[in-house]
Amino acid sequence: MSDPCLLDALELAELLRRRAVSAREVVSAHVARIEAFDGRVNAVVTRTFDEALARAAAADEAAARGRPLGLLHGLPVAHKDLFDTAGVRTTYGSPCFAAHVPTRDGATVERMARAGAISLGKTNVPELGAGSHTVNPVFGATTNPYDARRSAGGSSGGAAAALAARFVALADGSDLGGSLRNPASFCNVVGLRPSPGRVPAWPLADVADQLSVCGPMARTVADVALLLAVLSGPDRRVPLSLDAPPPALSEPSQVQVLLERDLRGLRVAWSADLGLPVERAVLDTLAPARQVLVDLGASVVDATPDLTGADEAFRTLRALSFATFHGDLVRDRPDLVGPNVAWNVQRGLELTAEDVGRALVLRTALAERVSAFLADFDVLACPVSQVVPFDVSLDWVHHVEGQPQHTYLDWMASCYLVSATGLPAMSVPAGFTPGGLPVGLQLVGQRLGDWDLLAVGRAFEAATGHARRLPPSLPSLTGR
Repeated sequence: MSDPCLLDALELAELLRRRAVSAREVVSAHVARIEAFDGRVNAVVTRTFDEALARAAAADEAAARGRPLGLLHGLPVAHKDLFDTAGVRTTYGSPCFAAHVPTRDGATVERMARAGAISLGKTNVPELGAGSHTVNPVFGATTNPYDARRSAGGSSGGAAAALAARFVALADGSDLGGSLRNPASFCNVVGLRPSPGRVPAWPLADVADQLSVCGPMARTVADVALLLAVLSGPDRRVPLSLDAPPPALSEPSQVQVLLERDLRGLRVAWSADLGLPVERAVLDTLAPARQVLVDLGASVVDATPDLTGADEAFRTLRALSFATFHGDLVRDRPDLVGPNVAWNVQRGLELTAEDVGRALVLRTALAERVSAFLADFDVLACPVSQVVPFDVSLDWVHHVEGQPQHTYLDWMASCYLVSATGLPAMSVPAGFTPGGLPVGLQLVGQRLGDWDLLAVGRAFEAATGHARRLPPSLPSLTGR
């Protein structure tokens, strides 16, 4: 057979279920690929290879005995280093937690393991998830598999890079201001920011948090849908988790039926820039995507929702969260906390009750306006990121098309303004710059319309084929 690392998760899952390949073979191939190439990428920063091989052997034994197999049986995965993993080092990208080993798994880790996935370790993140560039004092920077001189994005940058480099078949992530979408765009993979509550997040930090979500990342839309089917569904420990059960799938391949949709008659609002500065290279690369949607039968018109108040609401509530959950670190260990975290904590400490109340009112008004906007449209299409993958040695993007960006958040607005709406959103590969840098298209769906959104993304993906383009410097180990 061909190199199993180059197969999509659904293809690999089918071979594993037919026992055409063993879990041990699959895991061993991915381990070998990480050992061969991750020195260039730095995506899988804590490795659990011995445990993974033991679990692969147990998975093969279960298959040989005819036992029921989970949807992710034998698939190699990795977990974001913001997610707790029992008995496995979890640093959150911070020197304050460099030796931290949790005693329990987070909910996403639990659900993936229960479905038969085999973890190869942890993927790199920026310090405490702050920012969309994956670099921290514990492990250093993760580079982009399509150009090692460039950033992989963040904060799920290690996950996106691991997928692009074919180190894992599936990966989890989280998204506050774009952390599933931005790295997916930078690394030519698919990242879905689900509706709040779709994927329960536990252990809980803020029980009422609707800005930060957990979600799936993969190389294809169908693979993302497969992982979403595993991660979604209510959790009694999470009061605001949605009570809608996940799709009833007995075989991984059945997820493809869920995504079958004819896009004729689909109403698409096209916003080239959301009213923000966007690099010309991004605009030029995304321009053909509009015609792709038209050719699929969609009605595409220029329209941008009124996002007034989204910026203030997002920044205020983010700052409040940073001050609440990281304020003690900045006070007690200032020597170990980086500038992004320290700045965001300070902004939170400066907030008044009036500031927070205003943010809540603004977010409520925003939700009403975007819901009214989407009464006339099924999907909003816009840029994921305002820039192409940037120099990995930068701390963050300081200018976009000549316009100064004053904080590490500014250049991420095309993602975080959408976060503030509460709508599901995804990044799907949409092409490459002349220099070979990936660019993703952001598709934003109806409220709670995650599965319909994935169907649109899959149709676009099938029509373009951009997701099939491999990083040029990371060939198959088998030579095929």
